[in-house]
Amino acid sequence: MQPVVHLAVGYLCYAAYTRWQHGREPADLPALVAVFAAGLADFIDKPLEAAGVVPVGRTIGHSLLFVVPLVLLVWVVASRRDRRSLGVAFAIGYLSHIATDVPWHVLSGDFDELGFLLWPVTEMPAYTGVKPLGIVGGVEITTLWLEAVILAAAVALWWMDGRPGVDLFRPSRRT
Repeated sequence: MQPVVHLAVGYLCYAAYTRWQHGREPADLPALVAVFAAGLADFIDKPLEAAGVVPVGRTIGHSLLFVVPLVLLVWVVASRRDRRSLGVAFAIGYLSHIATDVPWHVLSGDFDELGFLLWPVTEMPAYTGVKPLGIVGGVEITTLWLEAVILAAAVALWWMDGRPGVDLFRPSRRT
């Protein structure tokens, strides 16, 4: 999945959670935490790959051996500081990233590419890229098509929700 789409999925998942749990759209800071956490696996792994530290862009930050302890640590720290909503947002965002990296490989039968889930215990071969999903009307439909729909839906929902998180970057207006 493209990195920006992970951010979108993180927002969609957190927005769904806040509607289900609280009956409202996401608040600014937790929404921002969810989106940041949704991109964190790539923020960790892509630079490490580019620097030649790891062989592929899905290793440390994508491995459940790293993810689970990190999510638990953030949850404990957030709980102790009475900021459980931020711990929940972080968990939803980060876990949405890992969960959405799985389906494309399952649908395309590239099961060996799921090695990232337990890296370094399991090997992670080079990522083969965009996956074909089928042909509709003579046009090959790939994962990029579905990702574009997900991105558009997330941006539309975020906009309708009042663009949570944006106000945190605006200078305060003093009268």
